[in-house]
Amino acid sequence: MATYAFGDIQGCYDELRRLLDRLDFDPQHDKLWFAGDLVNRGPDSLKVLRFVKSLEDRAITVLGNHDLHLLALASGRVTRRDKGDLDDVLAAPDRDELLDWLRHRPLIHHDSHKGFSLIHAGLPPQWDLAIARACAGEVEAVLRGPDCAELLAAMYGNEPRHWSPGLKGMDRLRFIVNCFTRLRYCDRDGGLMLDEKAPLGQQSPLALPWFQVPERATRNERILFGHWSTLGYRAGDNVWALDSGCLWGGHLTAIRVRRKKPMVPVQLDCTGYADPGG
Repeated sequence: MATYAFGDIQGCYDELRRLLDRLDFDPQHDKLWFAGDLVNRGPDSLKVLRFVKSLEDRAITVLGNHDLHLLALASGRVTRRDKGDLDDVLAAPDRDELLDWLRHRPLIHHDSHKGFSLIHAGLPPQWDLAIARACAGEVEAVLRGPDCAELLAAMYGNEPRHWSPGLKGMDRLRFIVNCFTRLRYCDRDGGLMLDEKAPLGQQSPLALPWFQVPERATRNERILFGHWSTLGYRAGDNVWALDSGCLWGGHLTAIRVRRKKPMVPVQLDCTGYADPGG
C-alpha cells in the first residue's frame, strides 16, 4: 500500500488523472493526500470534487483558501471575488452534498505512524504541533456547526497579525484560518505578513518564509504543504512544498510519503489555464 501526497489541484482534473495513471494508483490499496485547494481557477472543479469525494477513506484532503472561498460563496454571505470558475459547482444537482463533504474536511492531518503532518499553507512559529491541532479543531468545529456562515463571512482580512493564546472570537478564528490557508511569510518577530507574496528571494528584507523563522516550534516536525506555487517543489527545513503551479503551466507534483525511505517527486508537465497576474 502506497500513500501519495499532492500539491494544489485547483480544478485541473485531467492532469490529476494523468498523474495518477503514471503512479499506477490502485484505489483499493493506495491512499491519496491532498494539500488543499481542490477547486477554483482551473476548468473542472466539479469533477475534482466528485472524484476525490468518491474515494471516501482512500483520500484525505485539508482545506485551502480556495476551498473555503467556495464555501463562503455558497453561503451567500460574501461578494464574489472570482471569474465564475466555481459556477459549475454552485449549480450542480449534488451541490449540497459536495459542499457538506467539503466543510467537514480538516485543516491539518497528522499521521503518527508515517511521522508527517499535512497542511495547506503554513504554521506560525509560536505553535507546536499540539497547539496547531487544537487550533485547527476550533475552526473545524465552527465550520461543521450552525455558525459556519458567520465564520465564512468574517474570515477575510489580515488582522490580527500576532498570535496570543488570549485571542477570542472571530479574531482568533480568523488568525487560525489565515495561518492554515494563506500564510507564506512572517516577520522576524513571528507576525504574519499576509500581504507579502513575492517569490522567495525577492521578498521584503523583513520577511522570512514561515518555515525559516528561527526557533519555530515545529522545526522538528515533518510537514507537507501546498499553496505557494512560485516556490515550486522544495524539500528542506523539514518541510516539503508541493504546489508547483500546475494551474499556471508549471507541474503537478506528487510524492510517495515514506517514514524512512527517500521521497522523490513525480511531476507532470501542465499546460496552464489562468493568468498568474490575474
